[in-house]
Amino acid sequence: MNWNDCQSYIKINPPKEFNFEECLVYLGRSNQEVLHEIKEGSLYKLIKVNERLILFKLEYINHYIKVEFLNDIPNKNDREEVAKYIWEWFDLNTNLNEFYALANHENLLKGITHKYYGLRMISIHDLFETIVWAILGQQINLTFAYTLKRRIVERYGESLIINGDTYWLFPSYEEIAILNVDDLRQLQITMKKAEYIIGIAKAMKTGELSKEIIVEQQDYQEVKKSLIQFRGIGAWTADYVMMKCLHYTNSFPIADVGLHNAIKQLLGYDRKPTIEELEELSARWEGWQGYATFYLWRSLYD
Repeated sequence: MNWNDCQSYIKINPPKEFNFEECLVYLGRSNQEVLHEIKEGSLYKLIKVNERLILFKLEYINHYIKVEFLNDIPNKNDREEVAKYIWEWFDLNTNLNEFYALANHENLLKGITHKYYGLRMISIHDLFETIVWAILGQQINLTFAYTLKRRIVERYGESLIINGDTYWLFPSYEEIAILNVDDLRQLQITMKKAEYIIGIAKAMKTGELSKEIIVEQQDYQEVKKSLIQFRGIGAWTADYVMMKCLHYTNSFPIADVGLHNAIKQLLGYDRKPTIEELEELSARWEGWQGYATFYLWRSLYD
């Protein structure tokens, strides 16, 4: 991690392959988003560090990310935790040169990697939030998924009001574990999804499921297997969680509808690609299937 502590603010020095504007395109893809806000090219985010709410504003200035604290200035240790959070959020540890070298020899990816150069996998730090978001998005359109997320956050999440604006945190698994299915049904979440979400929250509360336990396993297939054993997590959800939270660049949600649509569009097909075609393509992206998927998703916003 490359950062400077300027006490009243911090500076994060990302790798050369970083495009803040492209990352904002992804982060700004829904006006229903409730967990961050984009205003005039700056990004506002509330996080919790050592039981303390920290609201910060990110701007990109002269090749560095300036992080300004908006409620009060955290202590030195907490400032370092904020820097770590942002480093992970924008996946700044990943060496994108390897991905770009591969994409240069791959017709489907070549154009989009040039076009969106510097786009990073926007990660979700919290395992519970990632799983719940994936479950909410199962078999419904993105707009309604965002509506459901907003409802669950505004009903059960913590918030901070600064200058009349409200900033939100995703609810903790402890908060959700004590609910019953009817509580979530009131938000128009289906019975099955409500059961899944509460079940995941309870598994995390008992320590049966945690980011630490899963990360220890490291092997892609082992991690996927350990996620799939929990109700509500199928192959697509497991791959999404591994891509967005656990930084597996080789994770490939082969059944993803957005992925199919992007490939169909870019190849000019009048039908969706077959599983065989997807397997053949992904074999050419070995080690970088997750990033290939993320860039293909990006092509859908144009």
